[in-house]
Amino acid sequence: MLDLCFALSCTEFFFAVAVTLFAGFVKGAVGFGMPLVMISGMGILIAPKLVVAGIILPIVFSNGLQVVRAGFGPAWDALREHWAYCLIVCVMILISAQFLNVIPSDAMFVILGVPVVVLCGIQLAGWRPRIAPRWRGGFAAVAGVIAGTLGGLAGTWGPPTVLYLLALDTPRARQMAVQGVIYGLGSVMLLVGHLQSGVLNGATWGLSAALVLPGFAGMALGFRFGDRLDQDRFRSVTLLVLILAGLNLIRRGLMG
Repeated sequence: MLDLCFALSCTEFFFAVAVTLFAGFVKGAVGFGMPLVMISGMGILIAPKLVVAGIILPIVFSNGLQVVRAGFGPAWDALREHWAYCLIVCVMILISAQFLNVIPSDAMFVILGVPVVVLCGIQLAGWRPRIAPRWRGGFAAVAGVIAGTLGGLAGTWGPPTVLYLLALDTPRARQMAVQGVIYGLGSVMLLVGHLQSGVLNGATWGLSAALVLPGFAGMALGFRFGDRLDQDRFRSVTLLVLILAGLNLIRRGLMG
């Protein structure tokens, strides 16, 4: 039955549930990107296009929750301030999503693995760009293209968005509101894009829908127990694990 409904074996399905539960916990505990955890974890056993299909609905609903928690007033202010970046990200997600079906599976493992390794490495190193005011318009356009392209292909546009906001010296409280808007709008575009591309279809939507509940359960646990963790250490260990998982995805792509 699981093979028919979710295009996965029982082992693969329950592995996907466990990874999603952990991804939700990490997001709830430290605000870390659920897509990176799901992509690098699920990609160990599951075909890359199924991984992308599986993460879509959990991302949509978790980001919707983030917008609600931040409040619609701050969300509207954030949209007015960063509308150009949001627009570029959303357009690029829609465009790049259409290329997913023509990319070979081995190449997809590399496409999924490289962003995980690079983006987690940047965060682990603590690097943040510094952009002079006169270059900020161009930087927003370039960052939006990169983030949206990664979003459509790999389902992750969060880390480039964080770097974009850090480069603008955006206050932390403001960052949360801006991220909520960009993640929320981007996830809707991801859903639309992959309905159009066919990645989310009758054979895969059941998997994506089934992963919503463990994602929410993980977030609830993260919200509850996150304050008891040494968040810096937990975040660093999580990043290291994700880098190793990303390197394994790249190995699979290069070695077949």
